[in-house]
Amino acid sequence: MALQISALQAAILEALDKSTQISVDVSNGDDNANQSKIAREKTAEKLATAIDTFVKSGTVNTTVTTTGSASAQTGTGTGKIS
Repeated sequence: MALQISALQAAILEALDKSTQISVDVSNGDDNANQSKIAREKTAEKLATAIDTFVKSGTVNTTVTTTGSASAQTGTGTGKIS
């Protein structure tokens, strides 16, 4: 199956949209830094999941050829990325 770019784009957009909805108390420097860090970590986690899902949605096609003996073989294979 071909890679689903539109699904990756949608997942990235969703992660970025959610990251902009996190409130940060700018009047408290410590809270601001902590909430900003949490927002970045959550966004990174969502992006990593989206990219992992995207890569694993592809299919790999291979061709294998062996030579050098009377039992030389040729074959093909299809599999998912894991």
